[in-house]
Amino acid sequence: MRCPVDEVGLHRSYLYVVGHREDHVEKAYASDADAVVLELEDAVAPSMKERARSTVARVLASPPPKPTFVRVNPLGTGLARADLDAVAGTDIEGIRLPKTESARDVHTVAGWLDEMGSPVRIQVLLESAVAVEQVTQIASAHERVAGVALGEQDLQADIGATDEGLLYARSRVVLASRAAGLPPPVQSVWSGLADLDGLRASCERGKRLGFFGRSALHPRQVPVINEVFTPTAAELAEAEALAQRLTDAVDAGSAGLQLPDGRFVDNAVVLAARRTLSYGRRR
Repeated sequence: MRCPVDEVGLHRSYLYVVGHREDHVEKAYASDADAVVLELEDAVAPSMKERARSTVARVLASPPPKPTFVRVNPLGTGLARADLDAVAGTDIEGIRLPKTESARDVHTVAGWLDEMGSPVRIQVLLESAVAVEQVTQIASAHERVAGVALGEQDLQADIGATDEGLLYARSRVVLASRAAGLPPPVQSVWSGLADLDGLRASCERGKRLGFFGRSALHPRQVPVINEVFTPTAAELAEAEALAQRLTDAVDAGSAGLQLPDGRFVDNAVVLAARRTLSYGRRR
């Protein structure tokens, strides 16, 4: 049975770090990121794959100081099984499975993890038109699926779209995640390392679409991401007041109420307020 959404760990920021550089891994754990993603895939050259795998296994021989994920290589490379063998018995929160194309991919990896006796869960990354069209089946493929996200750079290359052209795919992933009982999807990386204003604006758009949290390529991006996905004191106070007002109204026999500013508040509004409070409690 899948975990209810409000019981699944949510993180504001996930900092990628190449697996073959132990000094970089140490810096990632010292950053302000909520979680660290040890990278075995795209950012690691083919000649460094074995070194990255062994370095990550050595780092994870002791419990990591922060929630940790490992992005393994795609199934099509023939490297994924060895990656899983190296990390399945460690204290990681999950793996990221890039270039997931189908529910069958999920079942393959879940089967391997079962054979290894590992409780590790799977965050799937969708990076092609085929994958996006299969998102409903992928999101509900197996109880090990802990989240669905886009790999936007690869997706843009696949369909020839600009950033604005990804609105449909982003919305589709948000809806499929909710329908499958999964947490909100995590936003893909922002490649403009020096463009922190652009990062902030993009995070705000993602938040409005229904995303929560974002992957980061560099520690300098983390404070912006954390700030956007942390409810402000004013937002928390308003959410608390809305929840209490509706509770009082229901106790008085009403299904909703009108606020002094003219807004009508019913259970749907309060559910959103309670979600805000839940995000605030995670910090």
